[in-house]
Amino acid sequence: MKINIKNILTYLALNAVLSFNCIAEVNLPAIFSDNMILQQKSEVAIWGWAKANTKVIATGSWNKRTISTKSDAKGYWKLSMQTPQAGYTPYTLTISDGKAVVLQNILIGEVWLCSGQSNMEMPMKGYPGQPVDGGPEAIVNSSNNGIRCFTVKHVSISTPQDDCEGTWEIAGPETTPDFSATGYFFGKMINRVLNVPVGLVHTSWGGSRIEAWMTPYSLKDIPEKEIPESDRDIKIPNGTPTVLFNGMLHPLVGYGIRGAIWYQGESNREESALYVKMFDNMVHEWRQLWGVGEFPFYYCQIAPYDYGDNLNSGYIREAQTKGMLTPNTGMAVLMDAESPDCIHPPKKKDAGERMALWALAKTYGMGKMHYRSPEVKALEIEGRVVVVSFDYTGSTGLTTYGKEITRFIVSGPDKRFFPAKAALVGDKVYLFSPYVAQPVAVRYCFDNSSATEIFTVEGNLPLPSFRTDDW
Repeated sequence: MKINIKNILTYLALNAVLSFNCIAEVNLPAIFSDNMILQQKSEVAIWGWAKANTKVIATGSWNKRTISTKSDAKGYWKLSMQTPQAGYTPYTLTISDGKAVVLQNILIGEVWLCSGQSNMEMPMKGYPGQPVDGGPEAIVNSSNNGIRCFTVKHVSISTPQDDCEGTWEIAGPETTPDFSATGYFFGKMINRVLNVPVGLVHTSWGGSRIEAWMTPYSLKDIPEKEIPESDRDIKIPNGTPTVLFNGMLHPLVGYGIRGAIWYQGESNREESALYVKMFDNMVHEWRQLWGVGEFPFYYCQIAPYDYGDNLNSGYIREAQTKGMLTPNTGMAVLMDAESPDCIHPPKKKDAGERMALWALAKTYGMGKMHYRSPEVKALEIEGRVVVVSFDYTGSTGLTTYGKEITRFIVSGPDKRFFPAKAALVGDKVYLFSPYVAQPVAVRYCFDNSSATEIFTVEGNLPLPSFRTDDW
């Protein structure tokens, strides 16, 4: 039998085209995948790519309603879907442009973005030689279908990316070791108290600077920060302005969230005054980009640590305190981290849960609980005695747990500080130094590594470092 090579080649080419058309289907960003958690009771955005100028339909099994849209000339499409009340019923999401993609085991719950540098990135299993307090026990007992984490792979790039690498993992002894420890303890408390699934979208990079997580627009009034024009201009992968926003946050923008938590600041200690402005700009810009209103933004103040240099981290902690001037924010104080020799405090449970207290009180309406560390209310001079009073002391006031207070220093007009004797009475601290005849200013733990000695009785929340001067 004579074989017609030309006919065979034509057949193979036609079959390849037909096969391609048969397998063509919608493509979704990594964040939309099996096991994901969608934000409850909201219009969540779903997007991806398909054949150009093609109808795309999506159906969620929670209400079986079909939503449709049309892809543009490049195949991009986006639609929004109404989600129900949170619960543990697993759902599917079907998306099709002629060939269906079905996402399985989806839960509806509360979704929080988790970002920052190494203290947010630190996993439950710890870093080499640096454990997480209670980590092994927490990991063993972590099996929970209602806590899930999506961790974004590190990417530093000069242009905004449409997608990232990552998978949704369900909490359990084999997966939780790699979860953000701060994020996990935050999510666990929300999950336990509200009895709803919690999704953690974790995107952080150790040592990163805040400007790396910002957009060019949010840096437009900060000329000190030079935006790279190409990848060749990236001098520091985790510190160059905009590069982590482009690679690790831009692909997530618009994914349905309740709010964000943030643990960062160590890498910006040298520019505390500028940090206040950058933080405010960043939070406003993230909210603008997500387009879901002024979502809550809770964050950790950096903990005491002996950096071994001449920079005083009291100033960056002060800048972080000023971050609460940005609306709908809240700061978890970690002045009792007890880690002066390790920049990664092992008390990640405190970090996560103290941010969760803010969320439960301010976001979820449990406002009667004590959630906020005390703050300076007023300073009065009575002769040679200084009286410092405090706000947010809880219903049962402050305590030193019977220990002596040694971290206060006072100064006269000459700006020379001396240690002060201190007595706590109610919500006030009385200070006296025999070396200061005319006191005018007070500082407390305002250095790199001094730990607080004063706590609220209710909630055991530590007093942050502070100063009353502006010298």
